[in-house]
Amino acid sequence: MIGTKKGFHVFVNIVMVLLVIICLFPFVIMIMSSFTAEEALISNGFSAFPVKFGLDAYEYLFKDPMMIIRSYGVTIIVTVMGTVLGLVISTLLAYGLSIKNLPYRNAIAFFLFFTMLFNGGTVPSYIIWTQIFHVKNTLAALIFPRLLVFAFYVIVMRTYFQTNIPVEIKEAAKIDGAGEFKILKDIVLPMAVPIIVSIGLMIGISYWNDWINGLYYITDTKLYSVQQILNRMLQDARFLTTNTSGIEAFGSGYVPNNGLKMAIAAVGAVPVMVLLPFFQKYYVKGLTLGSVKG
Repeated sequence: MIGTKKGFHVFVNIVMVLLVIICLFPFVIMIMSSFTAEEALISNGFSAFPVKFGLDAYEYLFKDPMMIIRSYGVTIIVTVMGTVLGLVISTLLAYGLSIKNLPYRNAIAFFLFFTMLFNGGTVPSYIIWTQIFHVKNTLAALIFPRLLVFAFYVIVMRTYFQTNIPVEIKEAAKIDGAGEFKILKDIVLPMAVPIIVSIGLMIGISYWNDWINGLYYITDTKLYSVQQILNRMLQDARFLTTNTSGIEAFGSGYVPNNGLKMAIAAVGAVPVMVLLPFFQKYYVKGLTLGSVKG
């Protein structure tokens, strides 16, 4: 029996290692291909083992390093502010919906769920944000439009509050004279760290990867996010590969279009990949809503 159990654990570990390798392999190809010479990519395609090392893609990408640094700064500011505001809104709304005797609770939950199924469309949203709220070419344009699309996260947090926060503790606090905000601050939030970190991570990644709001509302290059800059560079590279005079402008005789795609993906994804392991334990625990209460 012991031998069978040990063999099962060995089998499970082998399977998990294989799954990790399968998941990491695309990222290895992405990073290694970004450091591969363009001519090697053209002749041999993308590979985890570069035939010829080259920095053509990164030379093109960082030909204006201050622009990249400034765009990273914009993205970091937007991600931090958006994540904090998104967490505050999501947490307050989720906690309110977790209170069973909240007036109009079902109506609020219906309207929240309704936004997951229907929206006003791109044109009405653009008119509202630019002509009524006047957020065009401001950092607010990269933050506030996305604050209104976290209905799913609110539902997840509400479920966590209802299933993982003992009602008896909140009732005891009420008997001692604590109000809802004090219960939220002193009891619920400390017990809900896993779900808060998990939702915060998802909101942060959403802001980090966002380029649609920049495309719609930002025309000032000083306010370009890193994703918008990278997307613009990719479009420019595609144009230059079909324009002889543009190709000569690069100086090396060609634009590293293939390697640039991988370099852009690496520059956009690596910062998130570096931070993710630090929050992984909270992320897994927070989303395991049906786990045994500790």
